[in-house]
Amino acid sequence: MATFFGEVLSVYSRAVEEDDEDLDDENEDEQIHRAIEEKREVHIAWCPEVAQSLEGKLQCSELIIAVGTNAAGFLSAYVLNTESWDAVGHASLWNERSRGSSRQSIAPLPGEPACLFYRHRDNPAVLVCQSTCYIAEDQLFQWTEKVFGCLQKRGLSVMVLSDSPVAEYKTPDYLYGSAVPFLRSLKSSASKSQALCPALEQPNILTGLPAAVLSHCQVHQIPAVLYQCYTDVISPDSITMETYKPALLCLSKLVKVSEYIVEQGPKHFCSPLVTAKIKTT
Repeated sequence: MATFFGEVLSVYSRAVEEDDEDLDDENEDEQIHRAIEEKREVHIAWCPEVAQSLEGKLQCSELIIAVGTNAAGFLSAYVLNTESWDAVGHASLWNERSRGSSRQSIAPLPGEPACLFYRHRDNPAVLVCQSTCYIAEDQLFQWTEKVFGCLQKRGLSVMVLSDSPVAEYKTPDYLYGSAVPFLRSLKSSASKSQALCPALEQPNILTGLPAAVLSHCQVHQIPAVLYQCYTDVISPDSITMETYKPALLCLSKLVKVSEYIVEQGPKHFCSPLVTAKIKTT
């Protein structure tokens, strides 16, 4: 470009520079987005014995999932308190409310919110999962896909026990104090078993991990039944745990359950994660 004085100047294009800046910003945003996705990834770690069998997928006829402190405490008191269970795996994840490690190799510390898997020694086809950690919405699909991706779907049945505040329960009738806590059930269309309590009424809906598991079972035609306990106590509570006792009718057909009756009160269950014999990874 020439000026009025005959001086030749190099051409400067502001548009080209702005385009380069936009590309740099997009690349930086992609890197940040990728880093966040990696940090929030759900990892499933199994003990060596189970990991070896995962090449052909794990044979599992019954998967029992307890979501929440009271559901997990119920399994600890009535099912996992025997010596017949081994801790065989865990899920590791990180989000704003679960500040655990997202590294697959790091197992949760005893007593902290976690997602642990147990297998029965005499009946290895029975798998139990205790989940007391918060799983964010963007991690629910990952969790279900990765857990069920490890299991043989043929012949698989699922039972979910879940806690929920009674304030989330919608009903036209007034709930008296003596009526709380109580159970409601919801089944996948593939489930032919009879539920042990009334069905969940409309317009009530499920959320979180229980909804994700039931939805996965519905899509993949896996028989599943969910028992939702509505309670006015958010902390571990012996009365709330005993609300799940109808499920013992089903559990007793699978494994030996304890006749232990809760006498110590809520303090006995301040940490619902059972201390089973853990196989080293």
